[in-house]
Amino acid sequence: MATAYVFTLQPTFTQGLILGQASILLFLFLVLKYLFFDTDPDRPYRKASYQPKVEAGGLEEDFKPRRFDFGRNEASPHGGDAESSEWLNVFLQQVLDAYRVKLRNGLAGLEGDEVARQRVEDFANKIRPTGFLDYIKVHSVDMGSSAPRLSRARIHRQLTPGVEPTIEYDMNYIDSVSISISTSVLFNYPFASFARLPVSLTISLSLFSSSVRLTPPNPHSPHPTITFTLPTPHSDFTLDMRTTSLMGSRAKLEDVPKLHELILHQIRRVIVEKGTWKVVLPGLASVTEVKEDVKSERELAGETFD
Repeated sequence: MATAYVFTLQPTFTQGLILGQASILLFLFLVLKYLFFDTDPDRPYRKASYQPKVEAGGLEEDFKPRRFDFGRNEASPHGGDAESSEWLNVFLQQVLDAYRVKLRNGLAGLEGDEVARQRVEDFANKIRPTGFLDYIKVHSVDMGSSAPRLSRARIHRQLTPGVEPTIEYDMNYIDSVSISISTSVLFNYPFASFARLPVSLTISLSLFSSSVRLTPPNPHSPHPTITFTLPTPHSDFTLDMRTTSLMGSRAKLEDVPKLHELILHQIRRVIVEKGTWKVVLPGLASVTEVKEDVKSERELAGETFD
């Protein structure tokens, strides 16, 4: 019985097929390495030749950032039994303004912008996955000037005894919040620091619309809390975002659609998973106790689902 050998002194079809496949793989490797990847380990990040910018304009008149006018008492645009929420809108505007001022360390102009940029950069690098992303350089941050506007407050009274009523709002947040960063995606295969893919990215939020549920504390609960749920169960939300991107070292890919879809999907997933906040009432409970309650509720919900 004859034995077939892959490599012989005479060219064969199998030999040509293997060499052809190897040549294609080698060619793709060289293209990726020398055109798109950055293999210099001494650079923690590589700044792109230009930073992606979000073009201003394009929003209709009804979708422009709007600050609350404290000198005017506005009526609710919706009729029916919905209650006015303007007092709460004033409160939210002042709260966000306070955070914006503190983030800038009370400084105005370019000096305040630099303080805010540095703080955001420090936070981004604190939470980044070090094995996947290189150092994140934040080039600019725009914290916006508006605040979420709540309308159509509705009280839903529960028929079940012992269940507290809930309050639902319609929320619209129209603003121009953006961040511009650059970093590198790390490739650690087949060995550590094999290659880097430089990425420059600008993310801009113009509209976020959702329903919000406020659940008052239950007086009979061992650890009473105020609960905010966003979005409310069995409802969706609107997230209008724009991303501009630049990927690659020598050759660059601009505004990759799949990257925009990935970022939008991840942000929506985080909103759904982290969309419930509990506010601890001072003197009645501690943060540790509430965390244990939340953990127990999730474990119980998991057992019920199984």
